[in-house]
Amino acid sequence: MTLFEHELVAAGSTERPVGDTGRMLQMITGYWVTQVVRTAAELRIADHLHDGGATPAEVAEAESLDPDACFRFLRACASLGLAASADGERFTGMPLLNTLRSDAPGSLRDLALWGGAESHWLPWGRLADAVRTGGPQAEAALGAPIFDWLAAAPGEAEVFTNAMTAMTRGLAHALAEVIDVADARVAVDVGGAGGNLVQTLMRRHLGLAGVVLDLPHVRAEAEASAARLGVADRFTFVGGDFFDEVPSADVHLLKFVLHDWDDDACVRVLRNCRRALRPGGRVLVMELLVDRVGTPGLAPLMDLNMMALSTGRERSAEEYGRLFERAGLTLTATTPSGSRVSVLSLVPAAVPPEVSQGAELPSGRISPLS
Repeated sequence: MTLFEHELVAAGSTERPVGDTGRMLQMITGYWVTQVVRTAAELRIADHLHDGGATPAEVAEAESLDPDACFRFLRACASLGLAASADGERFTGMPLLNTLRSDAPGSLRDLALWGGAESHWLPWGRLADAVRTGGPQAEAALGAPIFDWLAAAPGEAEVFTNAMTAMTRGLAHALAEVIDVADARVAVDVGGAGGNLVQTLMRRHLGLAGVVLDLPHVRAEAEASAARLGVADRFTFVGGDFFDEVPSADVHLLKFVLHDWDDDACVRVLRNCRRALRPGGRVLVMELLVDRVGTPGLAPLMDLNMMALSTGRERSAEEYGRLFERAGLTLTATTPSGSRVSVLSLVPAAVPPEVSQGAELPSGRISPLS
């Protein structure tokens, strides 16, 4: 097979790459597919092609697109298995494309928009510099640390928040299956953004009151979500900063919070949770766990995502254990869920370590990847 033929195979994800050359070419051109998917999400291609399909001209008119460019784009979507056309004129959506429908349960549209957004895309383009320096590249790529930049860019911040909400929505039920809060009266979702996790637990446990602690700008989303799920009468939003103080509770939930921050920052958050626990209370940490080197999985790639975007990192169970010990917490159980995320259960240690504040922390943060 010639290099050109390898390239043809690599560019279309519906074909199996042939040998190492084909596989590498598929990796090299992988970002093309990312931007095709993002563009399909932005232009609502799945919505337009869902019910009976549409011609490129019809899609172009609906979205104010160039008709010829729209045809070329839909043709590329068909080559990737996102769309199909029997006559080259009318296109219909395939099941794969339907995952981007804006009205589909569990839609991945918001995640697709975030995956190709400036705030995510540009720092990844400087990954080599992150490896050289060991530091995040958001400031170099965007002009400010990622959470500060998002705070000043409402449009991108909305894309980010929607993506995190979509991610949580998919995880919440899997996590709720293995989280036991039957004996708890109050649970605080620390950095919980829209609050989908604690609200899912509230729906399963009718005696549970739920709280979200996050920055004030997500209040409306969290309260609207509580109303949609029918738990508004037991739900409270607290605007604040988990580096300063955490509300008192029987259970503190930390989902995808610690991976956003360096070790000193994590210890500070955990100590605040420990101080605010009621007698007999627990801290539940939900994160991806890095396995031994060479194990296939999402965690090592997500770790590079954190390296490019923030000061955070994915950690092994042993690395989390060291953070918990520094924070005066004892790991009592590690429970896998129906997703890739594990639930780490913590209780206060009998003799907590001497408290120190750790490194100075940035100001003006937006919600972390929760």
